[in-house]
Amino acid sequence: MSAKAISEQTGKELLYKYICTTSAIQNRFKYARVTPDTDWSHLLQDHPWLVSQQLVVKPDQLIKRRGKLGLVGVDLNLDGVRSWLKTKLGAEITGIVRAIRDYQGPLKEHEVTIFVRRGGPNYQEGLRVMGEVGKTTGIPIHVFGTETHMTAIVGMALGHRPIPNQPPTAAHTANFLLNASGSSSTPAPSRTASFSESKADEVAPAKKAKPATTQGKATTLFSRHTKAIVWGMQTRAVQGMLDFDYICSRDEPSVAAMVYPFTGDHKQKFYWGHKEILIPVFKNMADAMKKHPEVDVLINFASLRSAYDSTIETMNYAQIRTIAIIAEGIPEALTRKLIKKADQKGVTIIGPATVGGIKPGCFKIGNTGGMLDNILASKLYRPGSVAYVSRSGGMSNELNNIISRTTDGVYEGVAIGGDRYPGSTFMDHVLRYQDTPGVKMIVVLGEIGGTEEYKICQSVREGRITKPVVCWCIGTCATKFSSEVQFGHAGACANQASETAVAKNQALKEAGVFVPWSFDELGEIIQTVYEDLVAKGVIVPAQEVPPPTVPMDYSWARELGLIRKPASFMTSICDERGQELIYAGMPITEVFKEEMGIGGVLGLLWFQRRLPKYSCQFIEMCLMVTADHGPAVSGAHNTIICARAGKDLVSSLTSGLLTIGDRFGGALDAAAKMFSKAFDSGIIPMEFVNKMKKEGRLIMGIGHRVKSINNPDMRVQILKDYVKQHFPATPLLDYALEVEKITTSKKPNLILNVDGFIGAAFVDMLRNCGSFTREEADEYIDIGALNGIFVLGRSMGFIGHYLDQKRLKQGLYRHPWDDISYVLPEHMTM
Repeated sequence: MSAKAISEQTGKELLYKYICTTSAIQNRFKYARVTPDTDWSHLLQDHPWLVSQQLVVKPDQLIKRRGKLGLVGVDLNLDGVRSWLKTKLGAEITGIVRAIRDYQGPLKEHEVTIFVRRGGPNYQEGLRVMGEVGKTTGIPIHVFGTETHMTAIVGMALGHRPIPNQPPTAAHTANFLLNASGSSSTPAPSRTASFSESKADEVAPAKKAKPATTQGKATTLFSRHTKAIVWGMQTRAVQGMLDFDYICSRDEPSVAAMVYPFTGDHKQKFYWGHKEILIPVFKNMADAMKKHPEVDVLINFASLRSAYDSTIETMNYAQIRTIAIIAEGIPEALTRKLIKKADQKGVTIIGPATVGGIKPGCFKIGNTGGMLDNILASKLYRPGSVAYVSRSGGMSNELNNIISRTTDGVYEGVAIGGDRYPGSTFMDHVLRYQDTPGVKMIVVLGEIGGTEEYKICQSVREGRITKPVVCWCIGTCATKFSSEVQFGHAGACANQASETAVAKNQALKEAGVFVPWSFDELGEIIQTVYEDLVAKGVIVPAQEVPPPTVPMDYSWARELGLIRKPASFMTSICDERGQELIYAGMPITEVFKEEMGIGGVLGLLWFQRRLPKYSCQFIEMCLMVTADHGPAVSGAHNTIICARAGKDLVSSLTSGLLTIGDRFGGALDAAAKMFSKAFDSGIIPMEFVNKMKKEGRLIMGIGHRVKSINNPDMRVQILKDYVKQHFPATPLLDYALEVEKITTSKKPNLILNVDGFIGAAFVDMLRNCGSFTREEADEYIDIGALNGIFVLGRSMGFIGHYLDQKRLKQGLYRHPWDDISYVLPEHMTM
């Protein structure tokens, strides 16, 4: 049994790695992790077994009763998994809206008031939807965005805080990407200079700091010239880093190269502002390091299985000074080995289990800071005066928001990760900030568990830390529970009284650290300390200058409804985007329930109609009778020649299909058009035959090389019996049969062949089955629908000939000389 709550993935890996010894059992556990940002093409490269096996999909979180809550999908293929995930990932607002509408009666009866505070990508749209459902249902719903502290709504709901009558309306996501000044660029010095640059050499407060002991690690991790290698094919994260670089007016992208062992060396395309650039992708780390000696940062997106090995390999290169490890779930024993080697090498590790860190105006790790609109809203494109360190990546994003609204902005921020043994600690970064002139105040967001915060207390008392520190340890509610509480992070659990959030907050306050009464007041304390530093002249706020305009990605703009673009393709017969395939409006399950058969499916896909049963049966009969006519005909002959030449099935089939035309098999359309035109014009069959003879034209659908009036084609006879019995009317077929009587009186082999019969009968079916107007029926004749019957049917025969030749192991075909008449000019034979 696990003493701490762990995820299902971690538990299974431990079981199969340390308990199961047989390879058969060890190989049984396969999994792939997906998020709303997963690139499915790269996922399939990493896990090709997803295509060939039936799958189970479920959230790998500490959730009970997942099955009862409908959070488990069983026995699905990959398309089924994607459809299932569409309804589950990122759909929380939709689900809440549906629940409010379904239960609006009880909610009104009990006079429920709902408070919503939302941030993150496109949060404005979610708030708009929640506000509208409140108006339509009559339920009081108060919505707040990032302008409101994330826990402020709790005080509002409890009546301890006033509810703003009209909370400030946050700008739409798209507005953050527009340069309000109308200028396409902004001078780099004014954008990147520190907001406290004039006081950069001062140490605040006046107390003199004790000298730091040499650790062998850099005080400054990132600069405007920092170059990084990204391990893993994380294209969205890399594009986010490049967009950040662009709005920070960096001269060059911060990503020098990527390493991805599962593909060969190649170039990957990205955007640098408006332009497209190529970033090299290497198969191994050695080549990347050799080609890019300027790189000193590795951002490791490797999975928990390979993160340790790839990090150890990276630390063998002296040029690397900082490593960010994103993966969570790395065994603690391996993490401690990493920390030990990093200390020996003088390498700073951020993580594991982290989103990374950010230095505004200089560099950001991966997805830190969120999407571009959040980075711009939090003014992370230029440095401020406040540095922070937290465990949580999500809470670091909230700190960016709080600090940007209460101070001149963030100087640097790091999320060290939620594991029990982080690669770098609070103190490592607080001491760096203490020794960084541009940092004027420090914010620490701790949490329940561990004793690292007590080291901050000690350093403040000893005078090692002299800059103002604002700190809060979250998890104070744990003392309200009678038993031990494990929060989200692996290290967020108090094993003794001194590790509780309450005890650490009290110790910090006694040491002289600025500690709010609750997290709700954190922003107010930060603002108070900041304004005091401004009043003392320690911080001199600079004039705000907007960043350059960054183009919005097309997919994002379309999702926001900001643009419209004509589609490259239009389709009206099939839709595969939903939970099940749809043919012309009919779900595939209904197609099978109705037993529509091939003829019914063809009716849906070709004609967008549900045809009568006799029509479906006639279509299937046509396919059967046109499937093959022996190996001597040109199409089958070509297919056989190609098969014996060693060509593949598709090439051989194509070779046979290319022979179909007016002379072979393609007479269905021509016969239908010719007979229809004659019949519709009102000329009698004899006039039609004489007219064609006078013009020297063949009558399409009349004549056969082998069959005659005395040796009839049984295929035609079978179809004729069915059509006469089931079709409501056959005027055009009757007309064609009258033409046959005239032509066979002249020559017995001028019969109505199978092409002509199908052509005439098909026109009768389209015109008289009741599913089409006369104009629609004629349109399908004009666009060549009938030849499709012959092509589809004869493809079955061609494939049969191909398989037959392969099965018989026939060799390369060479036509015999004695079957070729060599006719050369006489002067050439002399």
